[in-house]
Amino acid sequence: MRKITLSNGTTVEVECLSCALTGGLIEPEGGVVVETEYFHAHQDVAYPIRGLIILASKRHIKCFDELTEEERMDYINLLSKIRKVQREILDIEYVYYFYNEDTTHHFHTWMVPRYEWMYEFGRSIESVRPVLLHARNNMNSEENKKEVMSAIKALTNELKC
Repeated sequence: MRKITLSNGTTVEVECLSCALTGGLIEPEGGVVVETEYFHAHQDVAYPIRGLIILASKRHIKCFDELTEEERMDYINLLSKIRKVQREILDIEYVYYFYNEDTTHHFHTWMVPRYEWMYEFGRSIESVRPVLLHARNNMNSEENKKEVMSAIKALTNELKC
């Protein structure tokens, strides 16, 4: 078991944070954005960037090639659906996608929107980590938190359709 402190300050003890989130043992702050039989999408509000989504498999696997055919189809359909709603509802023009296999969590993809303010950290993939750290350390104002929560609600409402 690992002790993990969530963005709201609550400490939980879990084997796998992703399993706890996708299994409903821990409710992500802002709630679940969309859920299917195989996947669960939420925003990690520890990085308060409007429209940032984490799409996680419900099954504990590490690699893309471990997905079943049904899971692969669900993954690409859900990823595309979320992206379309990010563009249409939140007016997000660009998104960086990340998935890595050397994580302590299981298979998940980060969908990180690209905003104008982020260019001060660079224009390439290398700028993403500094952007995430900047958001976590400097963007926790009540006004920004309200914007993030509003975006979560807008995405959730649109993805229910």
